[in-house]
Amino acid sequence: MIGRWQPGPFGGIDVPDASKSRGPEHRVAALTLAALLVVGAAMGTINLFVNGVLRDGAPRWLYAATMGLCIVAAVPLAVRRRASRWHTFGLVLLGDLIYLVIVFCIEDPVRYATPLMLLFPAFVAAWFLGVWELLVNMVVTTVVCLVALWPSYDSAVALGVQVGVSAGMLNAGALGIFILRVRIQRLLMATQTLSHLDPLTGLHNRRYLVEQAPRLWRQARRDGTRVAAMVLDLDHFKRLNDAHGHAAGDAVLRAVAGSLTATVRPADVLARTGGEELVVLGLVGDPDEAARLAERLRSAVSASRTDDGHAVTASIGIALTRPVDGEDATDALWRLVDRADAAMYEAKQQGRDRVASMWVPRARSPLPGENRAVPEAPASDVA
Repeated sequence: MIGRWQPGPFGGIDVPDASKSRGPEHRVAALTLAALLVVGAAMGTINLFVNGVLRDGAPRWLYAATMGLCIVAAVPLAVRRRASRWHTFGLVLLGDLIYLVIVFCIEDPVRYATPLMLLFPAFVAAWFLGVWELLVNMVVTTVVCLVALWPSYDSAVALGVQVGVSAGMLNAGALGIFILRVRIQRLLMATQTLSHLDPLTGLHNRRYLVEQAPRLWRQARRDGTRVAAMVLDLDHFKRLNDAHGHAAGDAVLRAVAGSLTATVRPADVLARTGGEELVVLGLVGDPDEAARLAERLRSAVSASRTDDGHAVTASIGIALTRPVDGEDATDALWRLVDRADAAMYEAKQQGRDRVASMWVPRARSPLPGENRAVPEAPASDVA
């Protein structure tokens, strides 16, 4: 997971299929479909008790069975509270078929079964399905209108006009809802994306860093790896701003962000937490792997240049942790970042443009004739 937003289709923003969503919105969609099926069946059942609407004999029983089928189709939606893409597409086509059954059971379809009844499947397809499913349903809607209205018109011209008006209005309404849905989704995704991005560098921000902590902690516990936090602070950045202006400082930040984005691993999280400080979170197997990554980051910063030739170096602090069950990932994240921040200040004190770590203890030089090994750091919290 790199630290910069990458543009997608539809004007730079990916538009997800509404039927693929998970969570509360998905449950609401399934319950809404179930409710519409039940309400439609209840309203249609009224015709069973109105004289002169339904044909006598088998059509009446077929009509009653169709209304019952609507209720049966609603039960899995209400119980499971989820509707897959293909499930929803099947319900849309079922709605088209049910309209045809109703037409054949009604004495006067033009009066009691107008094509407006197809609004339900048309609007469901527009709001919950993808482009090609919507196009398929638009074709099916036109065919269904033709079949339903055929017996009621002797003139081909009159039939064509009525089919064109009915199917055209239904498809135009469905297309308008689909365009509105795409627009709303684009705006929501743009808002969500901007809430996770630093506007100057395009890197992720503190909010995104916090949101990714539970995922990293779960993966580390599952894989038996460690979470590494690397805090980078640009050296003498204030001096650069004072000497060349804030525009030069902003250009340096953007150049550094580009270099770091190209250097971090795809699964790492790179974020700007404020000012000239950046944080990289990633999973590592041992301290040496973290040190190698930090050194690559340090080299990437020192090699970055603006168009005007301005450059900076970075002091980097590293801290590692082994996540344990039951701990709060957000609290653990900031404890880890605080340790990495302390290590970063150690790198500043050692001369800047270098990497310092929390797990390597500083030891005095051995006395003449003394053979003393450097003690290992504890493996419990910070390794």
